[in-house]
Amino acid sequence: MNRLPVPNLILRHFLAIVAALLLVQSPAAGEPRVPEPLIAESLGRVVEIVDGDSLVLEDERRVRLVGLQAPKLPLGRPNFEPWPLSDEAKAALADLTLGEEVILAHGGRREDRHGRRLAHLFLEDGTWVQEEMLRRGLARVYSFADNRALVDRLLRVEREARADRRGIWSDPFYAVRTPAQLHDEIGTFQIVEGRVLNVNEVRGRVFIDLEEDWRDGFSLSLAPAVRRDFESGGIDVDSYEGKLVRVRGWVSSYNGPRMEPTHPEQIEVFE
Repeated sequence: MNRLPVPNLILRHFLAIVAALLLVQSPAAGEPRVPEPLIAESLGRVVEIVDGDSLVLEDERRVRLVGLQAPKLPLGRPNFEPWPLSDEAKAALADLTLGEEVILAHGGRREDRHGRRLAHLFLEDGTWVQEEMLRRGLARVYSFADNRALVDRLLRVEREARADRRGIWSDPFYAVRTPAQLHDEIGTFQIVEGRVLNVNEVRGRVFIDLEEDWRDGFSLSLAPAVRRDFESGGIDVDSYEGKLVRVRGWVSSYNGPRMEPTHPEQIEVFE
């Protein structure tokens, strides 16, 4: 009986998985290349950089770096103005990864609705690509309820880059906003810092007000299921009252500007 040949693409993918497992099990100097709770999946060689947070591997897998948001390029979207430093972010990702073998690791959902792999990337020398992009100030933390692994660590790196005004943190486009400034930022992703004035529950939904006028001021809205997730993680949302917080998310409009956090890492508490 003649054996059927194994397609080169399948063989390369199989060998990449084996190589990734060997790399994770044989770390340099006794240190793991992929930190817990991430799980290494495979290896791949980067052949194309799409923008500052997405790329393409030699086996044609498209990868979206989870945990961060780099400045956006138009990428075919009509009338879309590139965000400041978007070319610099793309160049930085190319500098780090283009032509390199990278380990794909996961800590949550593994694929988005566009069919892209959602992954943390590590170079063979142990460099965590997400961490390095944030350290250079060419991305900001951007997480989802189903992909939250190591967000606290990424937030620390972002804070250091912002304090040193690296990359995007020297550009007003990315400045941390006050609640009053959000009235002109509907439909954008923002980081806002302010003090929580009131925490109220209305029919199971929690409203966290950061401005005096709750009818027209900036507030956070937590759906009942989200509140339960906060509480299951040991967070009493009532404890936010009086605290200085930094919140990130997309700004919508409903009786004033509003954000709807879906997981605790979107709300940093400082005092």
